[in-house]
Amino acid sequence: MTMHETLVSALAAGYEKIVAWADILDRINVYPVPDGDTGRNLVITLSALRNPWQNEEKLGSEILLTARGNSGNIAARFLAGFLGCKDLFSMPAAVESGRDLAYKAVPDPQPGTMLSFFDAFVKSLKRNPPSQSGAWVDAVVLDLETSVKTTTQQLQELREAGVVDSGALGMLVFFDPLLNILVGRKARGSGFMEELKSFFSLSRTWKEQKSHGYCLDVVFKLGQEEEDVTRHLMAVGESVVAMPDGNCLKLHLHTLDREKVKQRLAAHGSILTWTEDDLAEQSAHFGRPEKQSVLHVMTDAAGAMTRETARDLGITLLSSYVTVGDRCLPESYLSPSHLFEAMKGEMPVSTSQASIAERHGCYSKVLKLHGRVLYLCVGSFFTGNYSAVMEWKAEHDPEDRMIVIDTGLASGKLGLAARATAEFSLSAGDPSAVVSFARAAIRHAEEYIFLDRLQFVAAGGRMSKPGAFFGDLLRIKPIVSPYPDGVRKMGVARSTKEQVKFAFRKLGQSLMKDRGATLLLEYTDNRDWLEKEIKPEIEGRFPRVRVILQVMSMTSAVHMGPGTWAIAFLPDNPGQAESDV
Repeated sequence: MTMHETLVSALAAGYEKIVAWADILDRINVYPVPDGDTGRNLVITLSALRNPWQNEEKLGSEILLTARGNSGNIAARFLAGFLGCKDLFSMPAAVESGRDLAYKAVPDPQPGTMLSFFDAFVKSLKRNPPSQSGAWVDAVVLDLETSVKTTTQQLQELREAGVVDSGALGMLVFFDPLLNILVGRKARGSGFMEELKSFFSLSRTWKEQKSHGYCLDVVFKLGQEEEDVTRHLMAVGESVVAMPDGNCLKLHLHTLDREKVKQRLAAHGSILTWTEDDLAEQSAHFGRPEKQSVLHVMTDAAGAMTRETARDLGITLLSSYVTVGDRCLPESYLSPSHLFEAMKGEMPVSTSQASIAERHGCYSKVLKLHGRVLYLCVGSFFTGNYSAVMEWKAEHDPEDRMIVIDTGLASGKLGLAARATAEFSLSAGDPSAVVSFARAAIRHAEEYIFLDRLQFVAAGGRMSKPGAFFGDLLRIKPIVSPYPDGVRKMGVARSTKEQVKFAFRKLGQSLMKDRGATLLLEYTDNRDWLEKEIKPEIEGRFPRVRVILQVMSMTSAVHMGPGTWAIAFLPDNPGQAESDV
């Protein structure tokens, strides 16, 4: 294997470790703004590294143009220099070049951030020059670990929160497997976990900080000189960073007035892409006390489970991947509107599983963080996750601290069973009671998925394309549900009205008016219709049912297509429901 091929594999391994650790990075993200998005920003920014088989310049440009947030923009600039690494002996120069570029990604560089990590990286490589022997890697990783641990004393915000800098930790997570692979070693489990574990949760004395305005990342086609654009933005924003890429400018800034920013930009060129985060909304969700459960719940994002729901319930998610065009992202980081627009435009979309290494990294991380774990695994018919975790468990869990259940479920059934189990675990006193509850929830969860068109099912190879054509021509709308042996056809409808009629007939057969239940009303590109028409009708007919609007899992949406919707429901106390029969 050539050095380039080795570097490609190493970059992919580093990225996958970032994905596995993103929830921790979000949890401790208090600087520069306590908005809990460092993990997300690094996952989105570095997504091209999962399949980095393009030349150095094109790869660096793609990373820069997709960079999100402070952490993503700093990492993008560092990699623009680091990707010039041709062999082990050129690494010190590549790291130093990346460090120098990273300093230009922020208007006011501060110690105790990702920049301090890069400084330590440069110094450590001078003390420990790379060679074919792996001893230098151990010394460098130890220095990088020390630099991350030191950040908590370098910034007051980190010291008060009792955490390390999330961006610096993200880079340690990234470079630990990368450096080991470069010298021919396997990507190991994170050896720094025990040393830094105490810095992975906010201090109980930390006071919640409020933020306002918007964090903007914009790709802008220049119509005037770069200096003119930057000067005009300085009047309406803070932390303004402008990074050129050909005839485009990548802009990152914080502002209280996003409309004024748009107006200023429109006067100087054209906006190619625009992404924004509402800092007030993010900070409102950040810093809530972590919920303590008797048994930590883990599940797959292939169920209807968003990162936000997982965070609120203390659930660990394992994502599959969705590829839209030539861009691949973990499904829980993909914009639903972007996916559905792409599918309507007949852009190629597909799904894939996380690599075995990424899955193993996720299992290892969650077991090191929690004493006992219950993994409600997507049905083995749908993915290889169950066999992967059982192989890992046989070698790495001799004390049997991770309980794994092959649920046989997917989509809303899985998401609802995991949600209910996590909620139960917050008040349960006995881990075995949580496992019993989970098994009952798996048995009693029901779901009906209403497809609008068959062309997307055919595109995924689940039926013939001629069959899909004639089905669409005849306006046949299948109604399906996931089961352990696959997706079963539960009925057909020829109109949305017939779909709704079928849904309420099934709800009437399954839900008792005097007993509570939880129902996920799953949407694709049709949230408004479900929220304004279907949700009120369900609540009116079944007043004791808690109705939750939930976007359909992205993997399910890829195979089902826009226009699809679903209902997944589960009676309260499903174990009690069994004893009443």
